[in-house]
Amino acid sequence: MSDKYATTDGGAPVPSLEHSLTVGPDGPILLQDHYLLEQMANFNRERIPERQPHAKGGGAFGEFEVTHDVSAFTKAAFLQPGVKTEMVARFSTVAGERGSPDTWRDPRGFSLKFYTSEGNFDMVGNNTPVFFLRDPMKFQNFIRSQKRMQASNLRDHHMQWDFWTLSPESAHQVTWLMSDRGIPKSWRHMNGYSSHTYSWVNADDELFWVKYHFKTDQGIDYLTQEDADRLAGEDADYHQRDLFTAIEDGNFPTWTLHVQVMPFEDAKTYRFNPFDLTKVWPHSDYPLQQVGKMTLNRNVVDYHAQMEQAAFEPNNVVPGTGLSPDKMLLARGFSYADAHRHRLGVNYKQIPVNEPKVEVRAYSKDGAMRIRNATDPVYAPNSMGGPEADPRRASEVHWASDGDMVRTAYALRAEDDDWGQAGTLVREVLDDEARDRLVQNIVGHVSDGVKEPVLSRVFEYWRNVDPDLGKKVEEGVRGA
Repeated sequence: MSDKYATTDGGAPVPSLEHSLTVGPDGPILLQDHYLLEQMANFNRERIPERQPHAKGGGAFGEFEVTHDVSAFTKAAFLQPGVKTEMVARFSTVAGERGSPDTWRDPRGFSLKFYTSEGNFDMVGNNTPVFFLRDPMKFQNFIRSQKRMQASNLRDHHMQWDFWTLSPESAHQVTWLMSDRGIPKSWRHMNGYSSHTYSWVNADDELFWVKYHFKTDQGIDYLTQEDADRLAGEDADYHQRDLFTAIEDGNFPTWTLHVQVMPFEDAKTYRFNPFDLTKVWPHSDYPLQQVGKMTLNRNVVDYHAQMEQAAFEPNNVVPGTGLSPDKMLLARGFSYADAHRHRLGVNYKQIPVNEPKVEVRAYSKDGAMRIRNATDPVYAPNSMGGPEADPRRASEVHWASDGDMVRTAYALRAEDDDWGQAGTLVREVLDDEARDRLVQNIVGHVSDGVKEPVLSRVFEYWRNVDPDLGKKVEEGVRGA
């Protein structure tokens, strides 16, 4: 007789894990077999809606330690010298469903949650420093173009290129996607970027604009298209297995955080809009400054509870940090939290993986799955000693803005074009071998079902990025 006996969800001992309660061994099942009914009902309900983008992913727990002094730029407690903060990371593909292969060519999500002494801080980024769009109006349609056809339920390269070639602002990100970094060797061998511009505020209430760069200490490495295709069939969970095994073996992956910091006033006159998500800030203008090290050292023990229900959102900011005029970022401040309320319920921040490590004194009450006790008073203002707002402690960041109501992404500046940075990436960042692989990757992708008139637009798209690249792509596809 073992002390480790199975129980119902109510904690009572289970009579059998193998046999239903019946009228005799050959008779019908009885309705009063409540354990059987509990098992079947739970099974029917154990799936929650998957994420719309970033459905396939995994991650781990760890800590972040500040190794360098950036207190001149931010008063955030978790970014002060020597501070260690518990955190959780999730990596993902963008377009794939939960069961899709890890090794599809796709950007990788790079989402981090820091359980700071001032509340949760989230960075929701990718393994690329830019994105396909600068205006959130196009985001929903972009994601639809990367998923499946309505009639056939098949992914379709023609649909993808149709959207990209009609959206020239995508060129910088598509160049990253079609390069070596479009398929990282593992999650451990890729960088993570905030991509967006965020804000920092220091103890003197000075405002700075900032971009986060988590540089992998394992080194950048990638899979060729051939290796990725092979692994998609041999081990669809290749990246998830790699991370879990590495941590299980004590080979803890690390990333070094660097930031680019732009003084507040610089943004007003910089040669292109620094909040445009399709652009990078040249390091020659704003060099990387080291901040600290992130180490992943603990695997999840319940994937559903600790990873599938992990909810990251850029509006989780703490004092000393904030958002920016980046239009995509501001929209994500709503859309991510709204997606979590749909998938997980209005009280998703009470799920342990999302719960802050500090005392919560909020006026939110009730709703499905509320487990944190609410105490009177449950309204404000009140005269019963309830918590009061303290704007001196809050993370609200202000900047001035005015103008007519318009539907324009950003006002054009001297170097606001869609092709220039993509061309620089091709000509000055990639070497000859990487450029050859870029051509091969594009040709292979375009040759898989892209038809006229989209096909001709593809060639023009790449000629705009770089004339020689466009010529080689057209020659490769026409001759294929």
